[in-house]
Amino acid sequence: MGEDVLRVVTADSGAAVLDEHFKPLLIVAATVVLVKPPYRKASLCLSEPIFRKVEDGSFLIVHELELCQRLLKEVEADVVHLDMSLGGLSLEELSVVQLSRMRVSSKGRRRVLKILPKLRKIASDIRRIYGLDVLAIGKESIPVRVAELTCGAYAVLYSAERAVKEESRVRLGLPTKCYARVFDGGVTVHSLLPAEHDIVGYVKDEEGFLERVEFLEMLNPCARGFRVLEFIPKI
Repeated sequence: MGEDVLRVVTADSGAAVLDEHFKPLLIVAATVVLVKPPYRKASLCLSEPIFRKVEDGSFLIVHELELCQRLLKEVEADVVHLDMSLGGLSLEELSVVQLSRMRVSSKGRRRVLKILPKLRKIASDIRRIYGLDVLAIGKESIPVRVAELTCGAYAVLYSAERAVKEESRVRLGLPTKCYARVFDGGVTVHSLLPAEHDIVGYVKDEEGFLERVEFLEMLNPCARGFRVLEFIPKI
């Protein structure tokens, strides 16, 4: 590849199982992707169903970086983008003093401080082994958005599988400002943001779980900008 090509590894954990009041209960999926030009979809990805409590959100960021580290064993990249909005700083350079000077809520600062030592350790290992920076760039990163949509696609598949195996309804809250399209053989999740109409997440349905459920799509009445898919096992 030419020197002007930027290959990005990033991860996201997201989409949530909702209760009857549309309150998020469980984070469904964790997904890591390699994103290359033209930065519209994942070139390679690894994903896993996690179904973790939403209260574990901070520690899932650590897991996301661990997934990035895992993918780097298989692919070549130029930088790692972390879904943490701290001005694009390198994690190795992020200190407690710097964090105290940032415009971050006290709650957010406490959450970051809990996991900062682990994040810095993994970032240091990535730098030592692969020579790459881990940037806390968050939602400013298009690859992070690709990871979010890809994670959403996998979450649709995992939720359909859960509905089939448990023979019960599953209500899934999709990532922000996107919609899902289920078709024969897989599912795509598309961004609804104006400048992101061609960004998409995709996963194949290898075991046919999507064919064994019915779908009900709706807007989330309690969270503007979010859509909901309800999975109903076919009898």
